[in-house]
Amino acid sequence: DRDYEELTEVDTKLLRLAKEIEAKVVTNDFNLNKVAELYGVQVLNINDLCNAIKPAVLPGEEMLVRVLRDGKELGQGIGYLEDGTMIVVEGGKSFIGIDLEVLVTSVLQTSAGRMIFAKAKYLAVKESS
Repeated sequence: DRDYEELTEVDTKLLRLAKEIEAKVVTNDFNLNKVAELYGVQVLNINDLCNAIKPAVLPGEEMLVRVLRDGKELGQGIGYLEDGTMIVVEGGKSFIGIDLEVLVTSVLQTSAGRMIFAKAKYLAVKESS
């Protein structure tokens, strides 16, 4: 039962305790992760752990996604997989509220998570013929 009254920041208290008892910290807080490196405390990033167990998605793969809203770029639609992975669908804005077959064009993996980029399947077929 330690309080470290001389310290005011909760993160600093947590890292001091982890260092003293030689524990690892499990978090998804980017800033805590960086400060822990300075303290020499090992961190298990929850996003990295989740990404490690997600099934691989490869370019060319087909999937079904419900387009929920428009994206940042003109004509884009946004949907999500059951695991929370965001899918950006080129040409998907016209299909908001609809389950759409898409072809994966690329996958972006970061420590914050994974983003999948795809095209509506009918657009991809039309372009290749």
